[in-house]
Amino acid sequence: MDGTVEGFRYGAVTPVAAYVMACLGGALGLRCIVRSLLNTQSWKPGWLALGAASIGCGIWTMHFIAMIGFHVEETRVRYDAATTVLSLVVAVVVVGVGVFIVGYRGTGGATLAVAGVVTGLGVAVMHYLGMAAMRLNGDIGYDPLGVTLSVLIAIAAATAALWAAVTVRGLWTSLGASLVMGVAVSGMHYTGMAAVSVHVHDTPGGTWAGESPLSLLLPMLLGPVVFLLLAGVVVMFDPLLVLGERPSPSHPTATATATATATAANSVPAPRGSGHDTVARARRR
Repeated sequence: MDGTVEGFRYGAVTPVAAYVMACLGGALGLRCIVRSLLNTQSWKPGWLALGAASIGCGIWTMHFIAMIGFHVEETRVRYDAATTVLSLVVAVVVVGVGVFIVGYRGTGGATLAVAGVVTGLGVAVMHYLGMAAMRLNGDIGYDPLGVTLSVLIAIAAATAALWAAVTVRGLWTSLGASLVMGVAVSGMHYTGMAAVSVHVHDTPGGTWAGESPLSLLLPMLLGPVVFLLLAGVVVMFDPLLVLGERPSPSHPTATATATATATAANSVPAPRGSGHDTVARARRR
């Protein structure tokens, strides 16, 4: 028989918390990528890797916080730990591929398209791997149209996020982009969940292996959440990320200002009676 699927068992708590985590991961990731581009003398691979891990952890955390609210009335829902961890690894690695592509190749049309498709497909694979980790007394089905739409949303969201990462430099503009990114990622998740149907087996109960959502997901979510908080501390204490782009010493405006200042200083005559004049008069005598 068809199961009664509920996606908001705890009301607005899980979708709001999921959205906040998606925005946090996106904001940290975008700022880390900006940091790698503002100062090419810094350790660029490290900042790009931190940005990829932030975005990947944010997306993964968003997914499984939202899944805490997923409930099938006729059967218990459990999760396989290995598949759940694999979905996190996929999220971070594939997002990293897209981030490194745009970090080193820029935002050319072809480059951005390739990076966006790779990252978007990675986000979609993470989502459906997370769904595959579910264990219940029944079979999970998907509406092809809903799945296709969710994948397209993931690709569009990833492309927009990568474009913003290498284009948007201001702090507040970057934060605004992360809010939009959170909407897109959450929209992809719930679009995919709308495509889900569950056919419950006629035999009651079930002895399938797996952990309950709260006993597995809450401890596993602790790690990515702590990582995002630590990454936030790193970003907050980096002045270049807080202040945004600043001119380098070789910038034309800075050079002209320095030259004018030096010229003006040299052209001002020393006041009479100064130490310099006293020494000069003593030498003439």
